[in-house]
Amino acid sequence: MDEVIQVTQWLSSITPRKKAKLFFFTTHADAPSPMVGSNDVDTHEETQLPLATTVALHNFKNIDEFLKKKVITFSCYNVIENEITKTDYEYLRFYSACKYLDVVPPFLDLEKISAIQNKFEMTDEERDYRLLLDSADLVLEKVCDSLKPAGVSQMWTALRKARNLIRGVKTIDIIGFFVDPNPTGIQECLFFFIVRFLQKADKINRVNTNRLERLIAQCDESSSCEEGKTIDFIIDSLRFYPTELYPFGFCLIMCVIEGRDGAMQEIEKTMEISRHLGMITHTEKNPTKETIELVKKELMKPKYQFYSSFTCWFMSHGDSNSMVLADGETIEREWFLTSFPDISTFQLKPKVFFMVSCRGANKFSLKGDEFEGQSATCDYYDIGSALIRNRMLDITDSVRDISYVQPMMDTLVAYSTILDHLSGRANTHGSIYVDRACVLMSENISRGRSSTEILEHLSQDLHEILQETMDEDRIVYKQACHYDSFFRKTLKLPYTRHPKEDVHSAPQ
Repeated sequence: MDEVIQVTQWLSSITPRKKAKLFFFTTHADAPSPMVGSNDVDTHEETQLPLATTVALHNFKNIDEFLKKKVITFSCYNVIENEITKTDYEYLRFYSACKYLDVVPPFLDLEKISAIQNKFEMTDEERDYRLLLDSADLVLEKVCDSLKPAGVSQMWTALRKARNLIRGVKTIDIIGFFVDPNPTGIQECLFFFIVRFLQKADKINRVNTNRLERLIAQCDESSSCEEGKTIDFIIDSLRFYPTELYPFGFCLIMCVIEGRDGAMQEIEKTMEISRHLGMITHTEKNPTKETIELVKKELMKPKYQFYSSFTCWFMSHGDSNSMVLADGETIEREWFLTSFPDISTFQLKPKVFFMVSCRGANKFSLKGDEFEGQSATCDYYDIGSALIRNRMLDITDSVRDISYVQPMMDTLVAYSTILDHLSGRANTHGSIYVDRACVLMSENISRGRSSTEILEHLSQDLHEILQETMDEDRIVYKQACHYDSFFRKTLKLPYTRHPKEDVHSAPQ
């Protein structure tokens, strides 16, 4: 059968909603830049014009043409050995999106998919199509599914009012001011247009979603949300790092075995829990500084950009500043922690470090006869729990105590800026940090937010603000806040606003 006929039949079998989603996933906003053949040809004309015309004309012709062109391009594409091209990346994304939406073309060459995966040096575990999906796009898809057509229309109206943002953008004018998003698939096209427009304008990315949240917040809840959903629920879904589907992320386990009793058990437990959480795991036993450098080089390979998060367990002896490696050499803990976040493949993705080593020799000692011989490190416990717990300690009540508490427990220390950096002020409003913190806390009363959620949002909000020194140099800078948490429970803001007391009223 003629290839064009096959493609046409395939397109005719796809619903308008799925066409809109396939276009969205295929025109991925954060396509990697260090790729052969990636020279910014993916302009707004390619990614936004088909969406704009579809919304304006209620006709999927341009999206059909775009998808048809992609399929034919892939059909003619010859996989080149060694170097990774932009088409390789696009082919994998297109295949994974088709698989996710259950619309894989029956004529798609799966051997090419395998050949491209070979170029990315993917293991068997990494050949799961879900790894290739962008988790941030999946979150945005769910946001769209939670809104009614009227809700997306209200977002569009709010965006049109941001004149400074949309001035001179031709695709905005193509759609016009008033939109009917009710025909099947038009709601999705309009929502995805808004998202891609904000991304191209550098107003949102996978971490910074404030601008999109503000558009959603302007919607009327009674007419904009699908049944069982609320504006708060939809906005909440954007307040988490996007880590949808499998795998949850990549987990690196580094463990010094020499001179450390129980080190192999540490490896087994961390491997098991990471896999239980849905991570793909790599283990390095007895790491040296050379090992660490090789691992960092490995993590810079293009395939790691498909992961949604990075977790590292580092287990060794150590002191207040450094950690002891397998060959007896030491590395500064600060050097280790600051070197991994610079890896570009995990930029804008959550990175969690479990640093398991001594940081000194002091002890918070408990004194008294009742504590003698009681320790969770003794070997008289029965180890027999099922599955994930089968090699964990069975901590009994006899070694639990709640009366003696480390002074720092249940403490959260929030800093307006990082070490050695400025904390900005406004001439009339004082501390920028205090201002934004108060605004966010005020906005989130009655929403059930936790204090750490507020601080994470504050960190995003504050770091978006450009500030200027008040001296004659007028230097523009950004401020970063952070916090250290020793919480044992979640602290939520109150659910109700407390009215101001009337200072003139008599006490009851």
